[in-house]
Amino acid sequence: MLKKSLRIQIVATFIMIILISLFLSFGITRLIAEREITFDEPFLTIARDAANLLAVAEPDRRNQMLDILSRYSIHGEILKEGNVLPFSLTEEETSLLFQSDITEPFFLNTREGPVRFIGVPNIDDSGSSLIVKVDFTHFSKVMQRILLISLIIVLVIGSLFILLASNYIVKPVIKLTNAAKEMATGNLSVRLKTKKKDELGDLMNSFNHMASELQKIDKMREDFVSNVSHEIQSPITSIRGFTKAIRDGVIPQDHQKEHLDIIYEETLRLSKLSDHLLRLASLDSENHPFHPLEYRLDEQLRRTILVYEPLWTEKNLDVEIDLQACKVKADQDLFEQVWQNLITNAIKYSDKNNKIEVKMEILNHEVRVHIKDNGNGISDEDLPYIFDRFYMADKARSHLGGGSGLGLSIVKKIIELHGFKVNVKSEEGKGTCVTISISL
Repeated sequence: MLKKSLRIQIVATFIMIILISLFLSFGITRLIAEREITFDEPFLTIARDAANLLAVAEPDRRNQMLDILSRYSIHGEILKEGNVLPFSLTEEETSLLFQSDITEPFFLNTREGPVRFIGVPNIDDSGSSLIVKVDFTHFSKVMQRILLISLIIVLVIGSLFILLASNYIVKPVIKLTNAAKEMATGNLSVRLKTKKKDELGDLMNSFNHMASELQKIDKMREDFVSNVSHEIQSPITSIRGFTKAIRDGVIPQDHQKEHLDIIYEETLRLSKLSDHLLRLASLDSENHPFHPLEYRLDEQLRRTILVYEPLWTEKNLDVEIDLQACKVKADQDLFEQVWQNLITNAIKYSDKNNKIEVKMEILNHEVRVHIKDNGNGISDEDLPYIFDRFYMADKARSHLGGGSGLGLSIVKKIIELHGFKVNVKSEEGKGTCVTISISL
């Protein structure tokens, strides 16, 4: 469990980064330091300055000055020709010191590193030469030790700070985890409070949005189950009641036909409801057959209107048609259901001796089909919900005059499946106009 902790992972990652940085920094710094120390000019300058000091000093004070220089890791020996060579140098290395044509300091050895030997010929009139040993080994070690200690301090302090800072990341994640567990138990009302404006804040806000949408979906599911149960139970109750009454002889034989007609209508209602439910379930799934083909839209509309001629002639409705030759690419069978639902609705909700208008408007990149009735219209309160499944508020029932409340849901689902648009405008007492916009 410890290994899976996000806090431990963050701290461990930080420590690994610091350790890698430490070794790289230490190695690079040491390499740079060695290169700087082996740079020739500073060594030659030190030797030249030391020789100039000794040249102006009294002979009996030279040893004292050399002792002072040794405190700064600069060791010097004054050498005359024939003397014992200091610092384990060889005659070959010091042979150039006593040549009269050499006056500038030069390196006696070619070894690079923090220890260098420099010869300064003829520092005084007596022909004495100076050999300077510059040793920065101790200084280099001290600097490396300081660098190492500094990096270790950075590691420790940085680890403590990142441990504290990890709470900033881990706490919201813990909240999200607990909230997700709470939602898994069925509590969809859980919400997270945050003032963060970063990615974690966006994640928590997205979680809240998801929870809200899930709560809405769950409410829709509950309403759907409740409405389906009601819509199925209502006709079943009627059928059961009337058949029992007929079976028991409660209803006189001369009135039985009227009740049998009611039973027949209720079975049709059940059949239509089940058909709509199956169609919606199929449309909601990803496996619904979808075969868009190019066909004549005006012919499809004209044919659908003629199919329902008995319904609109029964109500003595005047059907005004304004269609133009137009080809669209869509699933012909699915759009057949769209026009059937919209035209039957327009007929159903129109008063007798009224009129229905079906018009087509062709624009540059789309064709719009307007189906308008002059019925009672839909209130502003109900209009936003007319595409909701089983929206059966009392006001909507008065407008819809019964039905399952699934017709417009099927229409919208088919339109969205094609990527087209549907729009409804309505005003109480003046009728309703449904517009379908189809991309060309």
